[in-house]
Amino acid sequence: MSDSGETPLGVVLAGGKSSRMGRDKARLTFFGQPLLCRAVEVLAQVTGEVLVSGRDPAPFGLKAPWLPDDPPELGPAGGVLTVLDAVRRSCLVVSCDLPFLDASILSRLVAAWRRRPAGAVMTTFRMVETGFMEPLVAVYDPPGIGLLRRNLAMGQRRLSVVFPENLRWHVDYSKKDRTVARAFFNVNSPPDLILARGMEEPIDRRRRETS
Repeated sequence: MSDSGETPLGVVLAGGKSSRMGRDKARLTFFGQPLLCRAVEVLAQVTGEVLVSGRDPAPFGLKAPWLPDDPPELGPAGGVLTVLDAVRRSCLVVSCDLPFLDASILSRLVAAWRRRPAGAVMTTFRMVETGFMEPLVAVYDPPGIGLLRRNLAMGQRRLSVVFPENLRWHVDYSKKDRTVARAFFNVNSPPDLILARGMEEPIDRRRRETS
């Protein structure tokens, strides 16, 4: 089991085409910021260093380094492979469409990653009720490069399949924990956006107002 004080590199996946949304998700504004800017800011609080995968962040006013997907159009798995292959260090990867992700959630993940057992190449959250895990809020380690390359060559892009359970280290959470569950709500489509707007107020404030 590793208990290194090392901190992973923060990576925001921002190379998607937003086809289901019909407009650029990264530019949707939550809490006064475009989603891409918010993701970079939250990650920086935990990792210090942040890299953007899939697009140049300069048009957003961000000075973060970035990498184009190589090869392109392979989804999140392609972005993870591109970054791991380029930097050859552990990466805390998040997608740019998670408006409610916060630093406390990511700090909890990094703490778990530092305690990962030998052989684990992916550290992520898992909902106890369903077994569903969160591949787009996860730490990926360089030994996973070969797995990604082989699976993508065979047409397999699902990160939950690329990294089988015996190679993962999980942080379990319950869907009853609204704060944690809300952090993983992603905005993929117009109906998701409508739901997210209704969730935009902090949960603690809503509890005070309804108690």
